[in-house]
Amino acid sequence: MIYLFGASGHGLVILDILHRLQQPVQAFIDDADKPPVFGGIPVMKSSAFQPGPEDQVIVSIGSNEARRTVAGKLAGMHFGTAVHPQAIVSTSETSIGEGSVVMAGAVLNPYVRVGRHCIINTCASIDHECQLGDFVHVSPNATLCGNVQVGHGAWIAAGSTIVPGVRIGAGAVIGAGTVVRKDVPPGGLVVGNPGKLMKVKETNWL
Repeated sequence: MIYLFGASGHGLVILDILHRLQQPVQAFIDDADKPPVFGGIPVMKSSAFQPGPEDQVIVSIGSNEARRTVAGKLAGMHFGTAVHPQAIVSTSETSIGEGSVVMAGAVLNPYVRVGRHCIINTCASIDHECQLGDFVHVSPNATLCGNVQVGHGAWIAAGSTIVPGVRIGAGAVIGAGTVVRKDVPPGGLVVGNPGKLMKVKETNWL
């Protein structure tokens, strides 16, 4: 069985993927004040969670930082993955790390590496030889051209474009609709077209 940790809208998208893959979901796990049923399946508190040796968990939380925190608390669990059947994933040396999810319409081209607990959101495009660290979120309709490297915990917001060969530092944030033509330092915030580095903050993703 698969458990989804986080009863949220993001969790509903993952639930839909798993339903399409005919993979049964036992419950959402969420310690917030949630209704007893969400998306048609039960919601339980983490204190009641007693997984069996074959059970898997996917952390269904959109925030990179929160997803890392929860995954750390669940260390030792088996983490599942969810790849929508209408995503296009190359069979040529492309890898997807544990706990990661790939939404409908996403494209992962040859020699792409996706780290652990990443979100490749709806219709995102990741071209050849891109390397994504752990806990990265590539938002809907974002485009990573070839040979882009993305550090741990970076967030590539909706509709943004990263030109070939650019490096995005750990914990960086790329604003919606931004076109990134230059490397972005760890903790950097880049917005606009062409992208402009607005600030750099300390980051614990290094």
